[in-house]
Amino acid sequence: MHSCDGARRLSGEARDGAVAAGSSLRLPQHGRGMRIGLFGGSFDPPHAAHRAACLIAMKRLGLERIWWLVTPGNPLKDTRGLPPLAERIAAARALARHSRIDVTGLEAEIGARYTYDTIRFLHVRCPGVHFVWIMGADNLRTFHLWQKWRGIAAMVPFAVIDRVGPSLCATAGVAAQALARYRLPESRARALVDHRSPAWVYLHGLKSPLSSTALRAARRAREPTGNEP
Repeated sequence: MHSCDGARRLSGEARDGAVAAGSSLRLPQHGRGMRIGLFGGSFDPPHAAHRAACLIAMKRLGLERIWWLVTPGNPLKDTRGLPPLAERIAAARALARHSRIDVTGLEAEIGARYTYDTIRFLHVRCPGVHFVWIMGADNLRTFHLWQKWRGIAAMVPFAVIDRVGPSLCATAGVAAQALARYRLPESRARALVDHRSPAWVYLHGLKSPLSSTALRAARRAREPTGNEP
């Protein structure tokens, strides 16, 4: 196992601004033939349901590691007031507390704003690694709004983790319906990582009501308004 060419210099080979020319990068532990889950998000804040979802995916999909990709900012969300990346990475690491979960700010380092660019970069830099994208049901519901979402589905298999609320309508969304014929039965979840893309599976079992959106709202409610005596 190694860190994808170690700390070698990147030459700016990627297209569409996916990699900053002349930068250096060290990726989390991996190796040819390994099965690695990718779990992206702003982690503002990270919470127990993030960890629980990844542990479910690790077990059901037979993954050896999961990378938490802490994004500089979600292009689909208002990032005003978003805590600094280093702060969110530190919080995610404190929460993860698992020898097989790696927390990284990879996307900021390579200059990727979109998941499509991140996955394409990893395919080029990590040949032979079997990646699978992990998302919550709430993300499946809005997946059709992601940049080049069909391209993402064509590059990497993905697993959807059920959520309280979003699970009820996620599979009726635009992306889920468009990709319905590529959905594997849950009983074949372990075969997903080695399956030719497009391929996806819906994993049940996580019923946590926690969400970063709700936690942010609670955090704002506790903040002083400036109008207090």
